[in-house]
Amino acid sequence: MHKTRSDNLPLAISVILLSVLGLSLGDALIKFTSGEFVIWQIFVIRSLIVLPLLLAYLAWRAPSALRHPPALGWTTLRSLMMVAMWIAYYLALPHLDIAVAAAAYYTLPIFITLFSALLIGDPIRPLGWVAVALGFAGVMLILRPRAGDFNIFALLPLLSAVLYALAMILTRTKCRAAHPFILAASLNAGFILVGVVAALGIAILGLGQPTGFMLGPWSPMGQAEWLSMAILAAAILLGSVGAAIAYQNAPPATVGVFDFAYVGFAVVWGAVLLSEIPDAVTLGGIALIVVAGILSLRQ
Repeated sequence: MHKTRSDNLPLAISVILLSVLGLSLGDALIKFTSGEFVIWQIFVIRSLIVLPLLLAYLAWRAPSALRHPPALGWTTLRSLMMVAMWIAYYLALPHLDIAVAAAAYYTLPIFITLFSALLIGDPIRPLGWVAVALGFAGVMLILRPRAGDFNIFALLPLLSAVLYALAMILTRTKCRAAHPFILAASLNAGFILVGVVAALGIAILGLGQPTGFMLGPWSPMGQAEWLSMAILAAAILLGSVGAAIAYQNAPPATVGVFDFAYVGFAVVWGAVLLSEIPDAVTLGGIALIVVAGILSLRQ
């Protein structure tokens, strides 16, 4: 009989925290450089740096995972959903304040909790819902978006949250036996494929524009640009491997609450990169996120 894989909560939580640390830095850099790089250039070059590293590691440490990857169809679907998630979120940024976009996106633990209950029958006790509510309240305190700022583009980060939640449910249910580096390699292959197809389509159809995050030309790559891409590659490597490990080793509703730590790390990067010092309300929001994580474990 096939032995069910046991959960490892300490591993899952520590890895997801490390992952959102790296991803928050990468997303901050993408926001800062959105006027310099087109989104497809970021996708292709970033993942061309990461993919050979992942394949080399697999060839060295887990060659059987390369020869016989399990659940290949589900892994491909998961990768395409996550690529679509990042596209939707990044394309919203030029049209929304970063606070509004992040607030809309960080409804994702609510979707994870809901989908966990509806699709895979994970028991969500009242304390689990309280944890999600407190975490979301903490995000609102930190971001404090104004209701008048929301427009049709706010649906894009909401779509990102839904796609991410569904992708993590797939990670838990259909891709649990897959090597985390296979999942990460598949994701980065998806970035390259979608980026190349989009760039070729723009060129063939003559849709290019002089500037723009989606339709602008690719930027020349100097030393500073390659350094930026290397940092973005490290961030996506950490995030893609870490998310796979975390959601393979703990229930999605539990891991999802710790995704809220992204917001706290974003505050740190804001202080480091922009000299933005958090006020008392922001610190209160971070405290609520910490409490939400503790309650999530207790439920």
